[in-house]
Amino acid sequence: MSDFEEIINNRRSIREYTKQDVSDEDILKILKAGMQAPGSRLGAEPWEFVVIRNRETLDKIAEIKPRVKTAPVAILLVANIERAFYKLHWQQDMSAAAENMLLEAVNLGLGGLWNGVAPTEETMEKIAGIFGLDNENQIPFCIITIGYPAEGWENKFMDKFDDSRIHYEKY
Repeated sequence: MSDFEEIINNRRSIREYTKQDVSDEDILKILKAGMQAPGSRLGAEPWEFVVIRNRETLDKIAEIKPRVKTAPVAILLVANIERAFYKLHWQQDMSAAAENMLLEAVNLGLGGLWNGVAPTEETMEKIAGIFGLDNENQIPFCIITIGYPAEGWENKFMDKFDDSRIHYEKY
């Protein structure tokens, strides 16, 4: 199995973390991976990122998204709609960035969790309020928690392959 296959196959949703800090260098690598994602149009990718380490802010977010509680760091993915080329496809661009970031976390020996924000209006409004987003052109998409997995939450292979879900030529 190649290193890339191992990263993809071992990625899990990590919901609890140790207290160990995540380095700025690793956070930057994760952000760069997000920005390498394919987008609807080169140069018009809508993604912007807010790195959150402040415990008070993380605790505020945890009141809305409880899985943020044990994370040493979280990254809010914000869709800047003014930058998006295709105004109706921004979710696809943001999803590609989020998955790249989660895979890079595994590559670095870290764990991550995609905490959905959009399209739930109430959640979007609450998160936008914490960060001063206008929620019309700056849409909170998701929050990715990052950290070292707590015991029992390691990234490890879990076979999810199901050939009954594969169809050829027509459904």
